[in-house]
Amino acid sequence: MTRIGLLSDTHSFLDPKIFEHFSGCDEIWHAGDFGDEAVSTQLSKFKPLRGVYGNIDGTTIRALHPQKLFFTCEEVNVLITHIGGTPSYYQPEAKRFIDEHKPGLFICGHSHILKVMHDRKNNFLYMNPGAAGKSGFHKVRTVLRFSINEKKIEDLDVIELGLRSAL
Repeated sequence: MTRIGLLSDTHSFLDPKIFEHFSGCDEIWHAGDFGDEAVSTQLSKFKPLRGVYGNIDGTTIRALHPQKLFFTCEEVNVLITHIGGTPSYYQPEAKRFIDEHKPGLFICGHSHILKVMHDRKNNFLYMNPGAAGKSGFHKVRTVLRFSINEKKIEDLDVIELGLRSAL
């Protein structure tokens, strides 16, 4: 079993509570818009980190993290990219990645809207952890925590870090 901490859209702000919430995780996955190298560095010093760059990320983050990641965790094929859309409307490049890789779990960020749902048409679980940072229009900062146990994605927790404006 692999325990995952999932976040996105930190925009150069890393809430210290993330370290507490992700302390029992085996890996941290970041779905883009780190904002700066310090966020990536702090996370990777804490736990093994997998991440993709987002549309606000500059050359330093783009040198550290790819546009998309495709890998297998336990027995689940995972695809992560920053700009993905939603199961009712995927962005064209994300749709191309999906068609190419046929994931069991598709993760994206960008929208700042927390959403987890089964995509019945493409037969995978869709996750967007919302936004963990202070920048954007979201009201509540969120992250996800879950386990992958062989072929099962289970024990999903939605973690609210607090109001965006309360910082």
